[in-house]
Amino acid sequence: MRLDLVLKQSRIIKRRTIAKEICDAGKVSINGKVSKPSSEVNDGDILQLRLGTKIINVKITYIQQGKKQIPQFEELEQNHA
Repeated sequence: MRLDLVLKQSRIIKRRTIAKEICDAGKVSINGKVSKPSSEVNDGDILQLRLGTKIINVKITYIQQGKKQIPQFEELEQNHA
C-alpha cells in the first residue's frame, strides 16, 4: 500500500494531502530510507516521522478485513530532536 495512504488510513496523519506534503518534504522514512508518497509500505516496516521537534517511530502491520487490508501502527519510541 502507498505510504501516503498508510499514514492516512492508520490515522497517524488526518489528511492524505498533509501526508503527501510531509513525504515530499523528506520527513518520512521507511526502514531508514527517505521515501516518496508513492513508496510501497509492507507488513512489518518501520516508519520514522520527523514532525517539528518530535521524532516518531512506528511499526506498520496489516489486518485483513474481508478483501481489504487495514494498516495499523504500534509506536516504538518517541524522541525529541
